[in-house]
Amino acid sequence: MRLVIDTNVLLSALLFSSGSLTWLRSAWKSKVVLPLASHDTTLELIRVLSYPKFCLNDYEREELLTDYLPWCETVTVARPPAVPQCRDPHDRPFLELALVGRADALVTGDKDLLVLAPQFSVPILTPKTLEGRLEPPQLKM
Repeated sequence: MRLVIDTNVLLSALLFSSGSLTWLRSAWKSKVVLPLASHDTTLELIRVLSYPKFCLNDYEREELLTDYLPWCETVTVARPPAVPQCRDPHDRPFLELALVGRADALVTGDKDLLVLAPQFSVPILTPKTLEGRLEPPQLKM
């Protein structure tokens, strides 16, 4: 399953090893899901990992990126497609990546993205909805 995973969901999966989204980290490592990444979405992740509230040093940020980026398929978004108008301009690259990368879903907890689900051609799912769609044996690999 080809997924665009928004930054907040990624942060939960990467930073909280015993949190509610640890299954997602296992899912990309066992190749149950294939995360998609673009230049802009990767820059957004790097930017957010640098927030002082996370208290991460350079080594820790690098370790987190190494735990995610090698599992991703890199997609070049050379000509951004038309996407629905979104309130937060930082959300736009995730919508564009979902279209260009032919994603099966965009996974987010962001209300600004979830509200676009009815008008977007790629399903926009919460992590819980995605988890329910994946077969339990796949998550235990």
